[in-house]
Formats: sequence, C-alpha cells, structure tokens
Amino acid sequence: MTINWQKVVIESSASIKNALKVIDKEALRVALVVDNDKLIGMVTDGDVRRGILQGIELSATVSQIMNTNPISANVSLSSHDLKALMQSRKILSLPLVDDEGKLVGLKTLYDTLIIEKRENPIFIMAGGFGTRLKPLTDNCPKPMLKVGGKPMLETLINNFKNHGFYKFYISTHYLPEVIMNYFGDGSDFDVEIAYVHEEEPLGTGGALSLLPNTLPKEPLIMINGDILTNVDFGKVLDFHIKQNSDATMCVRDYEIKVPFGVIEGEGHEITALVEKPTYRYFVNAGIYVISNDIVASLPNNKHLDMPTLFEIKKREGFKTLKFPIHEYWLDVGRHDDFEKAQIDIHALGL
Repeated sequence: MTINWQKVVIESSASIKNALKVIDKEALRVALVVDNDKLIGMVTDGDVRRGILQGIELSATVSQIMNTNPISANVSLSSHDLKALMQSRKILSLPLVDDEGKLVGLKTLYDTLIIEKRENPIFIMAGGFGTRLKPLTDNCPKPMLKVGGKPMLETLINNFKNHGFYKFYISTHYLPEVIMNYFGDGSDFDVEIAYVHEEEPLGTGGALSLLPNTLPKEPLIMINGDILTNVDFGKVLDFHIKQNSDATMCVRDYEIKVPFGVIEGEGHEITALVEKPTYRYFVNAGIYVISNDIVASLPNNKHLDMPTLFEIKKREGFKTLKFPIHEYWLDVGRHDDFEKAQIDIHALGL
C-alpha cells in the first residue's frame, strides 16, 4: 500500500464535513490538522461521531473536535521502534515529525510489517577458533554456539532478514563443515548463502579479498559472527550512503572508571588532581560498511585487519567515518559473555 500522506492534511479552519470527506476518501482513515507546517491535531471518524453526538454541526471547524494532543514520533525512529510504539498504544497510524515539530510523514502499522528487500551483500566472519570459550568450542565454531536455543549465527542472520537483507557470504576456517551443513545454501532460511574459506587466517580485512568479483555495486556490510545485537543495520547503511562514505566503522561508547584520584603533573610538579575520573572512548564494534571500490582494491590472500585497512584507505584519500551505535551489543568472546547472552537474548526480541 502506497501512502500519500499529504492527501490527509487539512487546516484547523477546515469544516468537519470536509475532514469527513478526507477520512472517507483516503484509506488511512485519519485527517492530520496542520498549521504553519506543524502538526496541531488529528481527526478520526470516531472524533466526528462523538462531535455529532454532542450536537456539533458538520459545518463547524475541525478544531472543535480534533485530538489536540495526538501521539507522534520523531522521523529518525526505526521501523522496529515505530511498530513497538504503535502496538503499545494500540494505534494503526503514527504522524512523523522533525525536531522542530513539523509534519514530515505518516507511518502505518501495515508499513512496519512490510520489509523492503535490500541488495547489499552481508559478509559474516565465522572462521575464528573461539579459544577463550573452550571447551565449548572444541567441536563447534564459536558462532554456532547456541544462545536462546539457536546458534548465534542464525540469530544474526535473522536480524539482518528483519531489515530486508538476504544475500549472505560467510567466511569459514575452523570446522567449516559444521556451519555449511547447518545452513546449506540458505534456502531453508529464506536467504542466499555462499561461503568463502580461509586456508590460513587472513584477518577481518584480508578475508574481504576472497569475495567474488561479481558482488553487487551496493556497499557491503561486514560483521563478526560472534556478536549479539539488535542494531538497525538499515540505519547504519543509510548513514553510510547519505554521507558518501567509502568505509564506515560502527563504534561503541566505552567508559573506564578509575577508582582512585588521578594526579597529573610535569616532572615533580602537580598540575591537577582529578578525583575518581571517568574516561570515555569510542571502541570498534566489529560492524562495518565497505564500498565496492575498496573491496575490489584489496590484494588477494594478504593478511589485513580492519583497523589497518581503515588507516590505509584514509591515507589514500578515501572517506572513512565512524557511526556510534547505542542499541544492545555484546561481543560473545568469553564464558561470562556467553552466560550473559543466555539471559539477555530473551529481552531483545531476537
């Protein structure tokens, strides 16, 4: 269903009769009242019925019956968040406004249930040994360890599916047959999966060189296969495209709290005393968006880590950006992380 939300916009001076015509004519079953581009009210057929029961004439203005405090949402919210808001409030449509309160769109619950397919390939790194998780990984690749009853890799693929992605490449090295036997070509999971095998570990950047030269022109999303997250990958990709970035690295805000007073100085002289300071840094989240040109430029079978790749491409004049993520994110690398994931998975809706 294509929505032309501008057709349901009326002014506060419009009559109730005109509002009713708009509501009946358009499939959205609502009229949005706007003055000076700002949303000031909403009218449904229920509002009209209640007005009539109160003796208000159809020739009166909609300002007499409209909901003057309609539920709206900032346009920056993801489809997942919009759906959750509409479901929690039991509403079928939600006006979208910008930071200044100006009406910029209308989202329906039906829209949030439709997933637009994206042609961007997804490259998942799943070849690590998982040494820190032994003995769990003695006979199982780390991404195939079960969290919430299914392999982490399956949860990751499903999350990408929820954002419209369906083309996957999986890099393997340690026990590749476990992964390939489980997922096959992806048809049982309604996706397409191809595999690239590292004979020797090439690092996160080096593995990119194993991808076929028939990749789509669209930017590629790369992610470590041992990450549990509900990041909106579509939003990350949209940022990369809008900013004309060549390589985008997702980063996390990381705090280090020092439990002591920190002394700053020069030589023997004290220049400052900071009591129990907190230092904040951005750390690599293991999620990247890489342009097709960069993938094509990599030498074959050469070991290369992603931070090094970013440094090299920045020196070469490519545009490299960071994208802070604030959603849930967990690198399942140690036993306590694995135990935490078993608890967190039930609250994530994954």
